[in-house]
Amino acid sequence: MTQPGHRGEPELTEPDLPRTAKVRPKALRTGWTTGTCASAAAKAATTALRDQATQRTVEVALPSGRRVSFDVESCVHDATKATAVVVKDAGDDPDVTHGAHLTATVRWRTEPGVLLEGGEGVGIVTKPGLGIEVGEPAITATPRAMIIQAVSEITDLVNRGVVVLLSVPDGEKMARKTTNARLGILGGISILGTTGIVRPFSTASWRASVEQAVSVMAAQGERTMVLCTGGRTEKGAMALLPDLAEVCFVEVGDFTGAALRRALAVGLDRVIFVGMAGKLAKLAAGVLMTHYTRSKVDLGLLGDVTLAAGGTAAVAAEVSAANTGRHAYEIWQREGLLRPAGDELCQRVRAVLLRAGQGKLTADVAMVDFSGARVVAATRPGWVTAA
Repeated sequence: MTQPGHRGEPELTEPDLPRTAKVRPKALRTGWTTGTCASAAAKAATTALRDQATQRTVEVALPSGRRVSFDVESCVHDATKATAVVVKDAGDDPDVTHGAHLTATVRWRTEPGVLLEGGEGVGIVTKPGLGIEVGEPAITATPRAMIIQAVSEITDLVNRGVVVLLSVPDGEKMARKTTNARLGILGGISILGTTGIVRPFSTASWRASVEQAVSVMAAQGERTMVLCTGGRTEKGAMALLPDLAEVCFVEVGDFTGAALRRALAVGLDRVIFVGMAGKLAKLAAGVLMTHYTRSKVDLGLLGDVTLAAGGTAAVAAEVSAANTGRHAYEIWQREGLLRPAGDELCQRVRAVLLRAGQGKLTADVAMVDFSGARVVAATRPGWVTAA
């Protein structure tokens, strides 16, 4: 059942408070996503093919516009193709793909544009719900865009085409240490990333940095904590709540429980959680540590949400059997249930946050789409972005 709205809550806008600069606690050393390394390898190989010259370093753009340089581990070329390798450095994150050799083999083609192909060690998508067509290599949207951008800096893609074959030696072995097979990604790792940067979300030190961020916020006189699971959701949350000081927004990663405990300890008044369907499903089930190695999306719960939102038993069963939280989201969207099911899910998460807040924290929740930019459901109807 949908939880009733909390009565007597103050407005979310903070009146007459100066906007303060965001204070970031010092985190562990960041690294680079497989997507960033793949774009660097693709650019190095394209340059080698064009110039018929071995490349030793390469520079590429991140989605933010920042440019970064990489050493090229190896580069070989002939008149028809070129291959370049960039080794992934995941920083201080315990990433199974740390040290992976992202390899791009490039050749010209007559059709304009970039054709991406998956080779050895790059997984193939076999189930829906991942934002990639079944049968396609597991290369997500941001890395695809980064690779195209990198190659376009070397050749005119309007008049000339490039085939980029990505491979990762030992990628299939690496994938055994991930949840790829359960998600239907077979034969290797995923080429992914949304910012191009790996931050150590999964470590105890990152949890400590989240706690420190909450303490910094309280020390600056703020009373509202906005928890976001990553960079995309944080950007969407800032657009939703422009009157809150930047320091109020915390990229909480998987450590919602730690953030709530610290919020209680420092006397905050309100928590707002902004997230996507998968994380919200975990929270709705009462799981406050949402890292994939410790929890999984309760699809049965999402089936119950579907029924509560007016869905048929058949649709609820389909949601319960979905491949991922994203797949469930897509089913809701297809059936015209996204708003009612999303609102129901947000209300359930709100109930969990209120319980965790021990009556000392008020709570609201917003669910964003997979770009992070649009609010599709919320505990406050006025937050939902018009379709």
